[in-house]
Amino acid sequence: MSELHDLTAAEAAARVNAGELSAADLFEHYRKRAESDDLGSFLWVAGEADQTDGPLGGVPVAVKDLFCVEGVPSMAASKILEGYRPPYTATAVRRLRAAGAPVLGKTNMDEFAMGSSNENSGYGPVRNPWDRERVPGGSSGGSAASVAAGTAPWAIGTDTGGSIRQPAALCGIVGLKPTYGAISRYGMIAFASSLDQCGPLTRDVTDAALLLRHMVGRDECDSTSLDYPEEVQLPSAERLDGLRFGVWGLHEEGVEPGVLDTCKAAIGKLEELGGTVEEIDLPHAKYGISAYYVLAPAEASANLARYDGVRFGIRRGDGDLTTMYETTRAEGFGPEVKRRIMLGTYALSSGYYDAYYGTAQRVRTKIADDFRDAFKQVDFVVTPTSPTVAFKLGERTKDPLAMYLSDYFTVPMSLAGIPTISIPVGLSENLPVGLQLAGPAFSESRILDAAHALEKAVGFDGSRARG
Repeated sequence: MSELHDLTAAEAAARVNAGELSAADLFEHYRKRAESDDLGSFLWVAGEADQTDGPLGGVPVAVKDLFCVEGVPSMAASKILEGYRPPYTATAVRRLRAAGAPVLGKTNMDEFAMGSSNENSGYGPVRNPWDRERVPGGSSGGSAASVAAGTAPWAIGTDTGGSIRQPAALCGIVGLKPTYGAISRYGMIAFASSLDQCGPLTRDVTDAALLLRHMVGRDECDSTSLDYPEEVQLPSAERLDGLRFGVWGLHEEGVEPGVLDTCKAAIGKLEELGGTVEEIDLPHAKYGISAYYVLAPAEASANLARYDGVRFGIRRGDGDLTTMYETTRAEGFGPEVKRRIMLGTYALSSGYYDAYYGTAQRVRTKIADDFRDAFKQVDFVVTPTSPTVAFKLGERTKDPLAMYLSDYFTVPMSLAGIPTISIPVGLSENLPVGLQLAGPAFSESRILDAAHALEKAVGFDGSRARG
């Protein structure tokens, strides 16, 4: 079974569907690899496949612990939900199962998706397979690390301000944040409801398209979900003739020289493939981090109020109701979650609501307007995914602002609700560098096609991480 290590998920599915490979053998191969994981990627591993019939050929999918799966521990990597087994399954997971992708396991993450390094999990950090002394990025770090290390063929995560794309970049894989509403949020444990979006983490762009195809669409259980206008197409482009790429962010402070040089080289490939490249201005994007860290904590403050020891999860305290609330939340939530709840509660408090939350919403509108204006001139917006390569474990834990700036390039697209893909384009300091391509709402197929052509031209080799 050693040859399975080199197959992409799409290749493995094709072999199963052609009768050349057993779905049971494929699942067992990855189950053993997931059980032997030593990166901290998995919080739970399935004992057997729950579904293998369908176009996805029984290729198992690793699922971020933020997704509810019926009867399976689903804790959002938080002690406050320790042992919780939901009575229902998230729509995205249910659709993948129906398409023939059984759940391989639940992956580690930053608690309630709050973080950029996967050091905020209640169950320990995840390590980057390229360098075990460094972070994999977050909050979908467990999903990203498992795909990069080859302990899972593909995975799903969630992206609120960059939590799919940033770990994808730091782990040298592909990460796609779809248009907001393209995939149902039903069964995703909420962080910031107007920003959270499910998406794939995969070894290549074709796998991302295949996984996305089977998750999109309207869901009666989620009023913010939307009918997807067309079937997601598998990418085939080899040239970029006639396409216009608008580059932003190459002159922003904090971008490491090695990251900058690698991204510039990849942007040069866009021109070699026939695309035209020009620098554009997104005048309000630089305020994205400031707006995001008002809006997301404010929504988190409201969403996390339900964890009080009454309905589900742990219950602490032997005194009155108020004592139970306080003790349960004090013992159940980690430091970063508490920090964001306090920030959000303050931003929503009487006398400060309009000054903070209202202003941040107006900035969000301006950023969305910037992208709309940009797409009148270009087909795609291109930026670095992360200003740095993977940083060392513990390096930024005492400096929240430095940690938050990891999402400088990913947050603007989240605030605008537009689709964006991160693909690996090379190495700096022997660590992966990611480049982002963003497009207008529901342009995923075009983004995937352009990313596929660039992927082939760059020829990034991630085999080192897989061992």
